[in-house]
Amino acid sequence: MLPKLRKFWCSYPLSRQLGLSEIRDVLIFVLVIMLLAEQKTEFTSFTLKMTTSVFIFHFRARAAVKTSTSWNAPIIWEGMFDPQFFDQKHIQENSTVALTVFAVGRYLDAYLTTFLTSAEQHFMLGLPVTYYVFTDLPDRVPNISLAPQRHLKVVPVVKHSRWQDVSMMRMKTISDTIESELRHHFRYVFCFDVDQEFKGRFGSEALGDSVALLHAHFYKSQERKFTYDRNPKSKAFIATGDFYYHAAIFGGTWANVKHLADACYLNIMLDKQSNVEALWHDESHLNKYFLIHKPSRLLSPEYCWDLSIGHEPDIRIIRLKWAPKHYEKLRT
Repeated sequence: MLPKLRKFWCSYPLSRQLGLSEIRDVLIFVLVIMLLAEQKTEFTSFTLKMTTSVFIFHFRARAAVKTSTSWNAPIIWEGMFDPQFFDQKHIQENSTVALTVFAVGRYLDAYLTTFLTSAEQHFMLGLPVTYYVFTDLPDRVPNISLAPQRHLKVVPVVKHSRWQDVSMMRMKTISDTIESELRHHFRYVFCFDVDQEFKGRFGSEALGDSVALLHAHFYKSQERKFTYDRNPKSKAFIATGDFYYHAAIFGGTWANVKHLADACYLNIMLDKQSNVEALWHDESHLNKYFLIHKPSRLLSPEYCWDLSIGHEPDIRIIRLKWAPKHYEKLRT
């Protein structure tokens, strides 16, 4: 472990990220870690992840916003990381990414072309990426120009009669596809809603074991205002939580995404047996999952911003934006 730790440390451009006092603090911390490692001290994986975060994120760069959780997971904001460092790291590690997106019914014509073409401009550039488009209209998937090492695969699915079921049942489809194909070819899986448009870098800094997105409308709200499912009869019930997550984006290693999808699908089906439906459907179940299984990396609302909120000084860059919603037309 020690040689890798030294190599990792030397490759990071400290002078561009940390002040002198911070460099001193980090060096002291690293020396302690090295001494303990040489004495064959046992580390938990969680401790190692905490150590790694010291190297790659500048938590003091954004004093006005929360940059880490109580369990020491980073909350990623512009200014906290060196993009080149992450890109080089994941290229060296041969990281591969599968992006799943559902474009069912009228959502395909309304959003898919913009989603895919903007992803080609901003999503995980420089890494091998395959888009998995799940749709009931495979013949209408647009033929877009893809960069080298980028691919698109169309997966036919059945359209459910209710949009709520389309949203909830995607968890089973994601899990089945991971099991049958993705686990054999990709290290990471990211799941997106189609009604979004990439506007800026959405890069390898977002890759992690388990990745959740802070909801743009609640990232500064008090917990009592979160729209958790408060019905004790639902498996998505949350009495008290910590963050409110947006189901428009979630990701991680294929194993962790499959675990999430399986857990959410199981609880959705248990609710159905009890004739219960969670307040915000799969998003309610996703929030319950992340309350129990803490994500290792949180994306700030930069990674999915709603322009209707207006100007917000915290948002220095919009990496992805919500597309205009026309639910009265799309969900009929």
